[in-house]
Amino acid sequence: MKHFIQRALPVALGLTALSGAGWAQNVSCGLNSGKAATGEPLPIGAVVGKTGPDDFSSAAGAAAAYFKCVNANGGINGRPVEYIVADDQWNPETATQVASKLVKDRKVLAMAGNTSFVECGANAKMYAQEDVMVIAGVGVPRECFNAKNYAPINSGPRVSGTIAAMYAAKKYGAKKMVCIIPNIPSLGNWACEGPKEWGAKNGVLSETIVIDPGSADATSVMLQAASKKPDVIIMNVPKGILVPMLAAAEQQNLGKKIHFVSSAPAYNTEVPKAIGAYWKNNFDTNLEFQPLEAGGPDNKNWLTLMDKYGNKSDPRDTFSQAGYLAARVVTEAMLKLDPKKIDRAAVSNALRAVNGFKSDILCKPFYVGNGSRHNANNSGPMATSTGTAWAIAPGGCMTADDPELADIRADEKKMGIK
Repeated sequence: MKHFIQRALPVALGLTALSGAGWAQNVSCGLNSGKAATGEPLPIGAVVGKTGPDDFSSAAGAAAAYFKCVNANGGINGRPVEYIVADDQWNPETATQVASKLVKDRKVLAMAGNTSFVECGANAKMYAQEDVMVIAGVGVPRECFNAKNYAPINSGPRVSGTIAAMYAAKKYGAKKMVCIIPNIPSLGNWACEGPKEWGAKNGVLSETIVIDPGSADATSVMLQAASKKPDVIIMNVPKGILVPMLAAAEQQNLGKKIHFVSSAPAYNTEVPKAIGAYWKNNFDTNLEFQPLEAGGPDNKNWLTLMDKYGNKSDPRDTFSQAGYLAARVVTEAMLKLDPKKIDRAAVSNALRAVNGFKSDILCKPFYVGNGSRHNANNSGPMATSTGTAWAIAPGGCMTADDPELADIRADEKKMGIK
């Protein structure tokens, strides 16, 4: 069985010509030298859920493009990155096997762009034991945000759902909410506990409905949620489940008396058209990053880099933004090291020292630190469906007031992060 699905090996000579004088005017990465790296490769790994219920590998595609660009521009002070991506097939046992191969056999220095529903829980202990730092693209279940060596770039479904609830309370004056979540292990109730715990502090009642993503009947779920007579329904589900559920809600005309909001999975350019005109100005979603079409220089750099170094089939989505940022974090940390003395311990220490990493894709600077867990990204804007596209809501980035973040705030205070 072939687990290793993608590599960004040291660039070939033909790519050097592509990285000539005109290149640096458009794309920025690494040393920006325009000269291909030719030294000893530096192995960096990733574990993603590519084959299975859905292709969850977009972040690694962007990371591969970034490392390809880095290799075409001097690498890590002369040494190219060998990026090795393994497919866990949405299977915890496979996730353990491929991660072990990367860490123990391939001797990767770090991981960048991991995106999986199962690998955090399967591998977090091993990463800590082997002192491998993971700068993940997208974390989903609880374990991704509760491990010493695992630092996701995204905010996660709990934080994202909490921001959506806060927005709904402010915009609609909501006092009663229902949060819908799949019964995936370590996602289940945990992701909807954010709105619930925030609501308990702010006079808002939030109940949870846990569904089986493989067999849930959309109409039954919507009617069950509506029977609780909420002001707002929070959708904390993947896009593939979201769209048919909103169609079922429309059939019952629930949108005329209940407001609908969502965590970040709804933020996809296809969703407003897929759900249609019925939801114009009555469906809001949180974004874990700035909008895909944002005009900031780093967001533009991501898009240009993907066109030049990515595959045409690579999605230009929010997960891709995350993978791009993960690769940037790892690259910039390694560039501070002596290229002759780069080993796993040095890279892990360099990544833990990351503080004040800035990008206009993020609402605030990213950091890693040496805490027992990581959730540095806990802010994001909101957007409203116009019936055909997304309109960014006024007010900009909102920071989650989730009680579970108390230890994160304490760590930030120790690090001097405001």
